[in-house]
Amino acid sequence: MRIVFWNIRAGGGVRVARIATQIERWAPDAVALCEFRATPPSLELARAMAALGLPHQCTTAQPANPTANRLFLATRWPLTRIRVYSRCVDAVRLMLLASIEAPEPVTLGVMHVPNRVTGRKDAVYAATLALLGRWRHGPAIVLGDTNSGRPGIDEETLVFGPREDAWLSGLEQSGWLDAYRLRYGQSRAYTWYSPNGRNGFRLDQAFVNDAARARLLDVRHDWGRRVGPRASYASDHAALLVDLHG
Repeated sequence: MRIVFWNIRAGGGVRVARIATQIERWAPDAVALCEFRATPPSLELARAMAALGLPHQCTTAQPANPTANRLFLATRWPLTRIRVYSRCVDAVRLMLLASIEAPEPVTLGVMHVPNRVTGRKDAVYAATLALLGRWRHGPAIVLGDTNSGRPGIDEETLVFGPREDAWLSGLEQSGWLDAYRLRYGQSRAYTWYSPNGRNGFRLDQAFVNDAARARLLDVRHDWGRRVGPRASYASDHAALLVDLHG
């Protein structure tokens, strides 16, 4: 089972055809997207995912607020959305979970943690730790743009601090392990570069719980192909490809 996670940047815009083509090259069984919107480009991308054999879909995007960055899941197999209950409104909007009726069932989640400058990051931290810390629903993997990383290893410039480190440690202590670190140890990799300083950060991560750990086959970051006169990528984030047994 191959899962592709990707922050598609601002709903995809004029890049949705390139995004869809790149996703097709990766041949996923499930796709999880950040910055999906209830706008025509994002909806076009959802239709493209269905045409690629991923017709079972759910999203937190709403027509009443079409330009808000939200989440999207599409899978080859039927899915059942798991409602997220939290006093943190952002956690409800920025966490999407669904049980997937794959040959070996698994729960798939996607999340988007706000930047520190929004003032909402710590509330989402607390809500996600509360939700995932009491998880009792079998094998699960949660992917997302967490705007977080380990100080000194997931950054080229010092940005992450003790609160980012504490949140990641809290996930680990709750049994949610960073799939990339399981596979590559302390190797460095960056999934986003600041447009000004060109400093790299590993913002995009996948966390597997204890019940799913044995199913992890591989995980890697992939920027896709450069195209166009400026040889640009389809998004400013690298995608995350996770392969699971079954």
